[in-house]
Amino acid sequence: MTAIQVKAPALTLRAGQRAIQHIRENGLQPADVHMIPGAAGGPKALGIQGLDLALFGEWLPRAPQPRSLIGASIGSWRFASACMPDPVQTLRQLGELYTAMRFPKGVTIQTISAACGQMIDELLQGQFDAILSNPHYRLNIVVVKSRGLLRDDSRTRLALGLGGVIGANLLGRRHLGRFFERVILHDPRQLPALEELRDFTSAHVELTSNNLRSALLASGSIPMVMEAVRDIPGAEPGVYRDGGLLDYHLDLPYTAPGVILYPHFIDRVIPGWFDKTIPWRKHNAQQLRDVLLLAPSPEYLERLPHRKLPDRKDFNRYVYDNDGREKYWRKAMSESQRMGDEFLELADSGQLIDRIKPL
Repeated sequence: MTAIQVKAPALTLRAGQRAIQHIRENGLQPADVHMIPGAAGGPKALGIQGLDLALFGEWLPRAPQPRSLIGASIGSWRFASACMPDPVQTLRQLGELYTAMRFPKGVTIQTISAACGQMIDELLQGQFDAILSNPHYRLNIVVVKSRGLLRDDSRTRLALGLGGVIGANLLGRRHLGRFFERVILHDPRQLPALEELRDFTSAHVELTSNNLRSALLASGSIPMVMEAVRDIPGAEPGVYRDGGLLDYHLDLPYTAPGVILYPHFIDRVIPGWFDKTIPWRKHNAQQLRDVLLLAPSPEYLERLPHRKLPDRKDFNRYVYDNDGREKYWRKAMSESQRMGDEFLELADSGQLIDRIKPL
């Protein structure tokens, strides 16, 4: 007897309680989605490129309407790309530009910062007004304003400051307020659909053509890897860094109607960057009750080189073999089309609910 071949799933789907109820009763239509979060994670974004292309290139355009996109770090770069006149082309270009960056061993933070700024310039071509006037998407960029020693880019003072952050975070996430303030730079037409933010000192600043580039660069400025961005136009004077330091996976109090659609790198939500190694630090289930999270399945990852999505460690792993790293990353981008295809198939067939597990 010929064995029956069962296609390995490319996606893991997890959802909050209300999202499960909504999808069980109504299925999922593009018109149900009014907000999309995008996590920090650097090159991991390349590994879900196919999911972004399916969502922004095919599925969401079936029901054009204003939608909030809220991202930290690479999430904000993905979403700025999605707000461009041709989101498919720009998302593909983001992957290519990121892949093509090469850094020699011992590269300075100044060189990395300059390269990232150049990449943003080449990606967006100064089309800031087009991004901020997009009729269907409202861009929100999460950054942090640094306090104390974290206002300095000197390695010694910054290392001491980060040591304090790590210790304080072990005592409780609330203690991070001694080191960071949250700033959300938002589309001037609409604030993001969030409850009042009470966990940390938080501010909202309107995005403009004068501060969009600075906001994007700040949102990806990882301490010890890139220089901080100083004095974002329109925001309070200060030193701004990667929004993922506080809001790694954007565990925020969403209030948008319908389902919060979350294309993600993993099947869980880690609140802050410093929580990655703290297994007991969990997301707030109440805040994420409307979230449907889409992530690569374990079976999918098994088929990738190194059995994982691309990540920043690959720059060191392949420091003397840039061609090898680029081949690996392009393979991951190519394979990720399977995730996009699978989501479209599940959504169109009404079979999403059969695959969803609780978040």
